[in-house]
Amino acid sequence: MSSLNLNKVVLCGRLTADPELKQTTSGIAVVSFTLAVNRRFQSKSADGAQAQQADFISVVAWRQTAEFISRYFRKGSALCITGSIQTRSWQDQQGQKRYVTEVVADEAMFVDSKNEGGAAGGSYTDTYNAPSYSSSPAQAPKFEELKTDDDLPF
Repeated sequence: MSSLNLNKVVLCGRLTADPELKQTTSGIAVVSFTLAVNRRFQSKSADGAQAQQADFISVVAWRQTAEFISRYFRKGSALCITGSIQTRSWQDQQGQKRYVTEVVADEAMFVDSKNEGGAAGGSYTDTYNAPSYSSSPAQAPKFEELKTDDDLPF
């Protein structure tokens, strides 16, 4: 019997602070940041007002991904990452064992356009040329609705 192991995370949110690029002693680029991710539901307060809830997720990125994030994203920037969950532990200076669970980002993607208000001041320090795609309704494919499931092969 084979076992199935899968550890894949996709998060889209906003940076809570400017990412700060650091280097390990061996010269590898690393950046740690917190991503604020809104929950899919809203809660109601005692006065009946809607309140959006968010989770604050610790993320670490290495090498080219770290350099990309530190170059193009600032506090408030919308960012989508894919990666995996990692847990680790260590002993602090007082001898206490500490634990952390974080997301290790493999990929990072733009969510906002360059001129949207995600970054401080509404623009990034460097320019980028992300392709945009659109089609008119006339070019969109036409799909036929199936009335029954009898013709499906499964």
